[in-house]
Amino acid sequence: MKIKLNENEKIEDLQFKQLKIIQNKTGFCFGIDSILLSDFAKEIKKDATVIDLGTGTGIIATLLCVKTKLKEIIGVEKQIEVYKMAQKSIQMNQLENRFKIINEDILNLENKLPKNSFDVIVTNPPYQKKHTGITNEEEKKIIARHETTATLEEFIKVSKSLLKDKGEFYMVHRPNRLVDIIENMRKYKIEPKILRFVYSNEKSEPKLILIKGIKNAKPFLNIQKNLYIYNQEGNYTEEINKIYHK
Repeated sequence: MKIKLNENEKIEDLQFKQLKIIQNKTGFCFGIDSILLSDFAKEIKKDATVIDLGTGTGIIATLLCVKTKLKEIIGVEKQIEVYKMAQKSIQMNQLENRFKIINEDILNLENKLPKNSFDVIVTNPPYQKKHTGITNEEEKKIIARHETTATLEEFIKVSKSLLKDKGEFYMVHRPNRLVDIIENMRKYKIEPKILRFVYSNEKSEPKLILIKGIKNAKPFLNIQKNLYIYNQEGNYTEEINKIYHK
């Protein structure tokens, strides 16, 4: 399908199932965190209805469409420019029947979508608290990295409202927010069930965390073995190569 690109847009080949994503050359581009989250959530059940909060250009939703047998995934993106890029990517990948996207603030979703209606939520929210860290001058990068439009607690609160009873919640975030994450998940009745730490290599401190919760579940947390991105030679580990299908 012929897709018209704007001046600052480029097509990124995902090198998997002929999938491609349109991104802004000067804007915030997806990283390995999105790839890891899509793999972490690949056990989503057949015919599940899924929502991706803060979908960006749709990388996570796009990968889940081919990694799982989900029925439908809805991506929510506030930035109109990014939303339009994701729309074009959906058309380019011919995923219109399974991947829908809406241009909306996640804080408005409780009034836009039916409560207790989704089987699964996936999200890669901004990592930095508002007014912390280095602030990038470009607004689209600030929104992607800092809690300017919604806080971590608000992402979890909205998730609780939208999830069905025993619905699944998948998130990637930073280890320094782990206490906040678990505190807010329990506050909003999403019980942490699986936690995995991601390291650059065996000598580094943890770089990311992958966490799964279940709404209204009983307490029991399974901490999985660590995931290392690079081996001693500085190359991708065997597990990362498998995730990238290399």
